[in-house]
Amino acid sequence: MKRYALVLTLVMALAAGFGCAKKTTTEPGYDDGMSPEMRAAVQQISDSRVYFAFNKYNIENQYDAVLKKEAEILKQFPTIRVRIEGNCDDRGTQEYNLALGERRARAAYEYLVQNGVNPSQLEMISYGKENPAVQGTGEAVWAKNRRDDFRVIAH
Repeated sequence: MKRYALVLTLVMALAAGFGCAKKTTTEPGYDDGMSPEMRAAVQQISDSRVYFAFNKYNIENQYDAVLKKEAEILKQFPTIRVRIEGNCDDRGTQEYNLALGERRARAAYEYLVQNGVNPSQLEMISYGKENPAVQGTGEAVWAKNRRDDFRVIAH
């Protein structure tokens, strides 16, 4: 009888432990420890995109404001680390697109560093054509996939 009560108590304790929900970022009242300013900075960086012309990796003038804003944020919040993700459309070979995606990520990296960002806050990766923002074919789709994304990896 004691053994049965002990097993029952253990089972109930385990069930209670597994049944407890943990707070997630979508629950009201979730606190990730970030100040409102830091949260806004992280969101601004994550929402930024730089798009490229076909087979190009130069930063066009229309993205100067985007990258200058990112540079200012990164200088203001030196604990933020960002991964620049170079992407391509699905035309071309895997090898070619990986190299082109790396050149695109490098172009944004160099722009940010030239505007005063500490290089230790940045890293780069190329996904080539493996991470499309939009599925399908045609110029409108391809144009949305030729981009740099900015992922906050630490804050």
